[in-house]
Amino acid sequence: MKTETKKIIGIAAITLIIGLALGAVFFGGSEEGMAEDHLHEVELAEETIWTCSMHPQIRQNEAGNCPICGMELIPVENGDGIESDPAAIRMSQTAMQIASVSTEIVGKTKPVKLLRINGKVQPDERQVYSQSSHIPGRIERLAVNFTGEYVNRGQVLATVYSPELVNAQEELFEARKIAGTQPILFESAKEKLRNWKLSDRQVEQILESGKTRDELPIHADISGYVTEKNVNLGDYVNRGQVIYQIANLKKVWILLDIYESDMAWVKKGDEVSLSVQSLPGENFTGRISFIDPVLDPMTRVAKARVEVDNSDLRLKPEMFVSAELKAKLPVQLDAVVIPKSAVMWTGERSVVYVKNETSNGVDFKMRIVTLGPALGNGFVIKEGLRAGEEIAVNGTFSIDAAAQLAGKPSMMNHEGGPAMTGHNHGGTGIQNDLQSSITNEIESYAIGQEAKVALVTIFGDYLAFKDALVNDDLEKAKNTGSRFNKNIERIKKSFFTGEAQQVWLNQSGEIKKALEHIPHMKTLDEIRKSFEKVSIHMIYIESVFNANSEALYILHCPMANDNKGADWLSSSKEIRNPFYGEAMLTCGSVSGEL
Repeated sequence: MKTETKKIIGIAAITLIIGLALGAVFFGGSEEGMAEDHLHEVELAEETIWTCSMHPQIRQNEAGNCPICGMELIPVENGDGIESDPAAIRMSQTAMQIASVSTEIVGKTKPVKLLRINGKVQPDERQVYSQSSHIPGRIERLAVNFTGEYVNRGQVLATVYSPELVNAQEELFEARKIAGTQPILFESAKEKLRNWKLSDRQVEQILESGKTRDELPIHADISGYVTEKNVNLGDYVNRGQVIYQIANLKKVWILLDIYESDMAWVKKGDEVSLSVQSLPGENFTGRISFIDPVLDPMTRVAKARVEVDNSDLRLKPEMFVSAELKAKLPVQLDAVVIPKSAVMWTGERSVVYVKNETSNGVDFKMRIVTLGPALGNGFVIKEGLRAGEEIAVNGTFSIDAAAQLAGKPSMMNHEGGPAMTGHNHGGTGIQNDLQSSITNEIESYAIGQEAKVALVTIFGDYLAFKDALVNDDLEKAKNTGSRFNKNIERIKKSFFTGEAQQVWLNQSGEIKKALEHIPHMKTLDEIRKSFEKVSIHMIYIESVFNANSEALYILHCPMANDNKGADWLSSSKEIRNPFYGEAMLTCGSVSGEL
């Protein structure tokens, strides 16, 4: 019995040992794997992004030194920089307010191009008459002595003394003596006087009196206003010489200047809305009845004629007229139309920034769009946007600058990446030359010599303005900034044509806005904020117009603009920082060449 009991205990013990061994094999490894997986997840969660306190655009996955300044990198706080879309640029509400960013939801509308045209009131050429003298002689009396006087048909305008008239009357008297035998000669003498515009009644009066008259009155052939007076008392005139211009102003023409670039939109029969400065609050309409087939070679405009009733004579020749014409596009379907301020132009294929709201906040992503016709203050979008999307319509330059700084896709670098930011390139900070991206992405507009000379002048002003800030010279910065602004205002928009003109008006308008208060600024910090905005637009102007024959360099300061970074232009690659002057004279790097 005892032996049997021992056997049972031994078997149980062996079974227990085998069970423990099997458990270790099947379950022990799993617990170890779970522990390792958990540890791996913790490591992933704790993965750190490293940046430079002086150059916040630097971001690396491991610790080390800044490739620009050599300072030790510091970790970015958890959650910083995490975005729903790696190509989008995040902006807080505060940043949007500072940058004056506003948005608008894209909608569809019937595409109508609004043309604003200027012109003048002119007499109807068909109602203008040249009043001439029908006999040669000397002006003895003038009944109408000034222009603007109204005359009636048949009214005496002047009296002419004519020796030839005396001779013609004497011939008439001699011909009457032989009228019985030579009737044809008598009729010829009468006809001679009739050709001088004497009526049959006047000829009969001469024959009845039997006396010669040495003066002949000149009667008005039509009624109207005297627009030109070509003779004075005592002047000698020839037969057929014009002494007055008389115009009937009860119908007038309005001749509108149609620029060459707008000719395709204007057609005969189009209705125009007209307004005259001297008649405030009054608008009247008319239709284009004729368009000149030839352009003026000097002004590059053609005249479009609108015929207007002027029975009340309120429209005076040479009055300036403003007109608006709504030209319908060939495509009558609804189209996506956005404001011009939303578009950053790089040729037909341009860019906008589309707003997107996520759980992490608001971000903007660049979108390439294809532009259709310009419609006054807007563009038709052929492709790239859908109705209902929300886009930035103001502050787009600020968004684009932030995207360039962060290495995101931007106007000058559609692919994004470190080429624009100096990210991970061993201190040089430049992998691709900006010139190639400008050449490929931004359309250069051809401009004439006048425009180039004017632009070179303002670039000289800009560089002088920059040098004053480099030298911390407050008074010189105010003076050069003011001169810069004045020279921009002197540039005539007629120096530019077509789309180039609109580009210039937009860019110069922003520059003037940034410079207008320069003379009243009291600190260099205020002026430097204006200089930062001016630089953005000057870089763009040189990119699209290529006015300077010498190279200009785009330099970048990562600490300017509250550590958001800012660019400026220089004629030299040497770093002389205008945003900090002597305090940090050599802070910055070359980021491109124009």
